[in-house]
Amino acid sequence: MAVLLHRWGVFAVRRRRTVLAVWLLIVAAIAALGISCAGSFDSRSDIPGSAAQSALTKMDRHFGSSDHQSAEIVFEAPAGTSFKDRAKATALKQSLTAAATVPGVTSVSDPTRSQTVSPDGKTAVAQVEFSTAKDQDVPQAVLDALKDTGASSRAAGVDVLFGGDAYKQSKAPVGPTEGLGVLVALAVLAITFGSLLSAGMPLVTSLLAVVASMTGLMGLSSVLSISDNAPTLAIMLGLAVGIDYALFIVSRHRAELAQGRSVKDAAARATATAGSAVAFAGLTVVIALAGLTVAGVPVLTSMGLSAAAAVTVAVAMSLGLLPALLAVAGERLRPKPGSRAAQRMRRSQDPAAKPSMGARWVGAVVRRPWRAVITVTLALAALALPAGQLQLALSDDGSEPTSTAARQVYDKIGDAFGPGANGPLVVLVTGAPKSALKDTGQKITKDLSGMSGIARISPVDYSPDGGAARVQVIPTTGPRDPATSTLVTRLQDRVASLAKQSGSDIAVTGQTAVSIEVSNKLSASLLPFALVVVGLSLLLLMAAFRSIAIPIKATVGFLLSVGASFGAIVAVFQWGWLAGPLGVPSTGPIASFVPIIVMAVLFGLAMDYEVFMVSAMREEYVQTKRPHASIIGGARHAARVVTAAALIMVAVFASFLFGHDPAIMPIALALAIGVLIDAFAVRMTLVPAVMSLLGHRAWWLPRRLDKWLPDLDVEGARLKENGPAPAPVAYLHSPRQDVTS
Repeated sequence: MAVLLHRWGVFAVRRRRTVLAVWLLIVAAIAALGISCAGSFDSRSDIPGSAAQSALTKMDRHFGSSDHQSAEIVFEAPAGTSFKDRAKATALKQSLTAAATVPGVTSVSDPTRSQTVSPDGKTAVAQVEFSTAKDQDVPQAVLDALKDTGASSRAAGVDVLFGGDAYKQSKAPVGPTEGLGVLVALAVLAITFGSLLSAGMPLVTSLLAVVASMTGLMGLSSVLSISDNAPTLAIMLGLAVGIDYALFIVSRHRAELAQGRSVKDAAARATATAGSAVAFAGLTVVIALAGLTVAGVPVLTSMGLSAAAAVTVAVAMSLGLLPALLAVAGERLRPKPGSRAAQRMRRSQDPAAKPSMGARWVGAVVRRPWRAVITVTLALAALALPAGQLQLALSDDGSEPTSTAARQVYDKIGDAFGPGANGPLVVLVTGAPKSALKDTGQKITKDLSGMSGIARISPVDYSPDGGAARVQVIPTTGPRDPATSTLVTRLQDRVASLAKQSGSDIAVTGQTAVSIEVSNKLSASLLPFALVVVGLSLLLLMAAFRSIAIPIKATVGFLLSVGASFGAIVAVFQWGWLAGPLGVPSTGPIASFVPIIVMAVLFGLAMDYEVFMVSAMREEYVQTKRPHASIIGGARHAARVVTAAALIMVAVFASFLFGHDPAIMPIALALAIGVLIDAFAVRMTLVPAVMSLLGHRAWWLPRRLDKWLPDLDVEGARLKENGPAPAPVAYLHSPRQDVTS
């Protein structure tokens, strides 16, 4: 791989203007096509063909379903009154009549007829249906006009709230807070390089990658079902890895320049060496994200593949466009003699020079390895303890910020009708003659009436075609409460025996049952996916570093990082620790797809840091065969860049935490904490300590296994086999050479 990338680097430098123009045209074409063909993202979370989803499809076929947007209007009478009062009832009727006349509204239900008036008569809920399709946003003018219809009720002292799906407009994947993450990244890059031009290179390639990824997803959404959470996840990962990958290449390029190489040689060697590590790291992330498809959950598949595509584009930009940009910048990227950047590079290359802070830290760790191993392991194990109480459920309106209309309506309905009213269950009966449906429906009502966990059961409702009957069951707990999931399991067991007795097809369905089914599927997929990830990490690192001990050590470190990040999201999003300062809208079960996504992403990022740290150590070991010296020498080369890369990742992920998207916030926090722990506690502390204890054994690999495993050449060793590059001249004092020389 290194040889091919070296050839590409030489070509990109010589044809830099052509390469630059081609890449810009590609990005422009993707952006233009994506924007012009943009569709809409999908908010559904279901599993086609599953029991609850199949029953829901049957119910829609028999009872009819709407493919249009809907909303809810909640009317709440003032204290001491109710809608039994004539004045309040009249005001309610006037508002409903006015709502039905709004252009774009096709129907408005009457709460008194649909039995959606609370037992105390103080709260009434009306269902509104629009002519707008479900996959489109209702025009804001229509929503505003609908809100105006509450004037007559407000004049009578009635509180009126509007919510539901129609008021949850398509969310923007990025906002102002994400821009702060980019600014922090720029500051870290500027401090790392001591040059604004060098700092700007990673930002240029990563932002172009984000533009291409986002607009590409917009275009694909017109022909594919893509989750509405996928763009935000793709941008978050694409931006973070895009900056980091370019950072590694630019850093290596400047190091080569500092040794006196020409711009062409420096760019080519940086592309070959750091570029090989970037390609390996990016491939690892992509494989892990693509592996999310094995869960068989469409929403998770679309999120995983979208993020994998964004990472692929980021890698392509770093390897394809960046060498040309380095050539365009030319001599301006060479550290000036006597500058701080030059002094730092001298320290990183000269073993006799004063070591950097990172090298001093690793040196201290190597001197007392057992203390470091025990301290880090116990600390991370303690941080992971809350993960044992991890609870999972799919997000709903109760997860939204309290300032949103959807959350306010959700809370009002829960207060007036009980928490279960926000997540009703349906028992559906099909496959029986019309005469038998009545008996079966009555048996269900009678049999379920004594079950614990049920607040109330509605009368049997028969379909217009006479082929189905349904009974609505209102739980005593909300849709995300674990008790509701338990109730669904009990209901399924109960109706299964009733189905055998009656010979009918009886199933538990409804949106809440579908969500619980998806959540259970995701929970069951977590352990198998973890085993796949662990096996993958062992094989990839074994091939990369020709060692058995290093992959095992890296995998254990990854599991410690994942455990600590899971513990953090449980403490914050379930227990409420720091929920106020972080702006967490509500506490409770974690979104079901969060753990498996965090595991996939953090695996890839952990392997990134493992590759960049250990490859530098391996390069030293191959030259010196001194295990302890190679650990410190590798840290001297890589610690500063790995530290900067980790800080950039943390800044980018943390910026998405303050976007207050309930689906993305746990992912952002878990990744920010996971990267922080993995980079500093695991890769900068635990890894050197364990390698120091292992000594030469860290690099041992059986001969048969060595022959069987492919040689990935992450360090670019084959460059020497294919002819060494011109030897560098005196450090930082070479005559300036032309780019094309």
